[in-house]
Order: sequence, then C-alpha cells, then structure tokens
Amino acid sequence: MRIIDAQIHLWRKGNVVPPHRTTPYLLDEALRDMDAAGVYGAVIHPPSWDPDSHALALEAARLYPDRFAILGRIPLDEPDKRGQIETWRRQPGVVGLRYTFLQPHMKSWPTDGTMDWLWPAAERLGLPVAMLAGEFLPLVGRIAERHPGLRLIVDHFGINRGHKDDAAFATMPELLALAKHPNIAVKVTGGPQYVTDAYPFKSLQKRYHAIYDAFGPRRMFWGTDITRMPCSWGECVTAFTEHQPWLPETDKPLIMGRGMADWIGWKRTDWS
Repeated sequence: MRIIDAQIHLWRKGNVVPPHRTTPYLLDEALRDMDAAGVYGAVIHPPSWDPDSHALALEAARLYPDRFAILGRIPLDEPDKRGQIETWRRQPGVVGLRYTFLQPHMKSWPTDGTMDWLWPAAERLGLPVAMLAGEFLPLVGRIAERHPGLRLIVDHFGINRGHKDDAAFATMPELLALAKHPNIAVKVTGGPQYVTDAYPFKSLQKRYHAIYDAFGPRRMFWGTDITRMPCSWGECVTAFTEHQPWLPETDKPLIMGRGMADWIGWKRTDWS
C-alpha cells in the first residue's frame, strides 16, 4: 500500500514550538526519512513559527506533486487576507486549511466571531479545515451541523494537550460523540508522544480501536507529526500496521493514506 502521512512540518527558521525538534526540517531530509520508513507521501502543515514555511511547502509540492499536499492557513486576524480563500486551491499542492490556536490571543478565535466568515466560505469552495480542537470539541459538532457540506478534521485524537496517558485522552468521549456527524474526521497523529510506554505503544491500541469503531476507516487518518516523535518514522508505521491485531487488513490502506487523500480532495492515480 502507498502510505501517506497525514501530518508533517517543514521549516527553516523560527522559535520552534516544543516538543518539536529545534533544528530545521527541510525537504531533502524529509524525503530521505520517508524513503527509509516506506512512507510514500505526506500532507504538509506549514508551522506557525516560520513565516516562510508556506513557501517551503509550495516548493515541495511543486517538485513532488504525487508525494506532497498542503493544508495551509489564511491569517484569521487579518481581515484583508480573507479574499485569499477564493483562489487558495490554485497554489501547487494546496488542498485546504489548518489552524492550531496555540498562542494565548488565538484561544478565543473559534468562539468570538473571528472564524465565522471561514465556515461558509470553506463550505462553498469545498475546502476541508483541520483544527487542533481538543479544547472545543462540542463546538466542532455545532459547526458541522450548521455547515453539512464542510469537511472538518479534528487533529491529534482531539487530545487534552500537555498531558499523557489517560489524562491526555480525557477528551475521548467528546471526540467519539462527533462521529455522528458524517462531515467530521479524525487524524490519529502524534500518538507515541501522548503515552509513556515504549514501542510498540500498546496503550494506544484501545484509543485507535475506539476511534475506528466510531468513525470507521474512511474517517480515521494515520500520521506522525514526525518532528516531535519519540521514535523513528519506521517505528511509527509498524506500531500501527503490525501491532493492531483487531484491525482488518482490508482497512489498513484507507487509514494509512487513501482515506485522507479522499477527504481532502488530493487527486491521485498512483495507488497500488
């Protein structure tokens, strides 16, 4: 199967947000790491700490259109930039949007009206929106109800950030409740960093299984966020592909890439 990682970052400079590695992560290194791990492609999320990261992602997608797609961001606190959404998909590899709300001044954006313009525009244009939404999961459901044509992605299991093990997954009931909305999917990315047990991270099995049971293989997307993983990319792959005895083999290609590509509209002809 062609493995597609649902989330990576490329950057050259900036004050990196922990626990990501502090040194730059550029295209050549990413390609070497992907090839070594048997990962064919990835969805790039340009990180907020490097203002040039969007340009780096565009270059990667231009050079390797079959291997990279991009979920970028239009500045939410700059109203004059809103018009960019109309031509957003005309950029090489750009298929949608992604927001994280990591800085204090961003925390209120989902609820204070800052994002109200985004939902109908993205729905009208067919742009999926991914979000680090663990702090406002019920709101994601309400957005999905109001905009049934809008494809939403909850990042990183909808995790309770800053915690590990059971405390990290305290939001799981709220996440699973979102499965009733057919326009919400989940990225099961970053898993090894949210638990304290070592490879193959068996404590994640019940988390994966619960999300699979609720959302199914077409709305559950494997990935790494590799630059903050406590293990190699290859171990991230095999921890999922070889250590989930409950998972039907026929569903692995969907979770490991095909489902994500379909959800974000990344047109591909090279599935094997």
